[in-house]
Amino acid sequence: MQEKIKFYKYQGAGNDFILIDNRTGFFDGNNIDLIHRLCDRRFGIGADGLMLLQDKKNFDFEMLYYNADGREGSMCGNGGRCIVAFARDLGIIAHKADFLAVDGTHRATIADNQVNLGMVDVHEIHRDGDAYVLNTGSPHYVKMVEDLRHYPVYNEGYAIRNNETYQEKGINVNFVEKENDGYFVRTFERGVENETLACGTGATAAAIAMALQENRTGALEVPIRVLGGQLSISFTQEGDHFRNVFLKGPADLVFEGKF
Repeated sequence: MQEKIKFYKYQGAGNDFILIDNRTGFFDGNNIDLIHRLCDRRFGIGADGLMLLQDKKNFDFEMLYYNADGREGSMCGNGGRCIVAFARDLGIIAHKADFLAVDGTHRATIADNQVNLGMVDVHEIHRDGDAYVLNTGSPHYVKMVEDLRHYPVYNEGYAIRNNETYQEKGINVNFVEKENDGYFVRTFERGVENETLACGTGATAAAIAMALQENRTGALEVPIRVLGGQLSISFTQEGDHFRNVFLKGPADLVFEGKF
């Protein structure tokens, strides 16, 4: 008889994830086929990605993130917020977390369902035509468009992600439109290879790119609306350097089960 594995499903602004408490090391993160199958929305649990919470010396925990295609991914901002909520729900942390992810150390605070996650500093931003290219833990392409509600995000995002420049390593493609005092953002994510309801590192990249676009400096807080809800990005801009970068938004348990 096969052993059953306990899992938890969380979502952060519509970005949904399978979370597994792997502090005993029982789950094999190298099993690409299994992870891909679990993330499949028709034949599995369904998710944008899967995360393992593991023990790590000198940290509250370690976050291992896998894309829906089963392969280990780069940093996922909304996933990071969800795993902080998961750690709180497991009793590992109370209100603060210091954890290790693929892009380094992260610190976060949590109050109710709101998680404020520290992201990496950003020091390099390039241009690709009228778009911005930067890394906020994952690589992002940010472009302003009009009428984003009806914009062909999948077709345009797929084309950019698979063009000669980005095809080999892939890139997340974000389309941005000014909205009140913030921005509306839609994202085509590599690894998922489709549009998702939210992308935390993408929202962060969009906020930073728009600060450059509008020549805003100093300590800033930028509201970002995504299809799955509302996020807030804060940072301090000093020239081309962006420090104290934080991604804030909701993270909620959806259900738990065994497979």
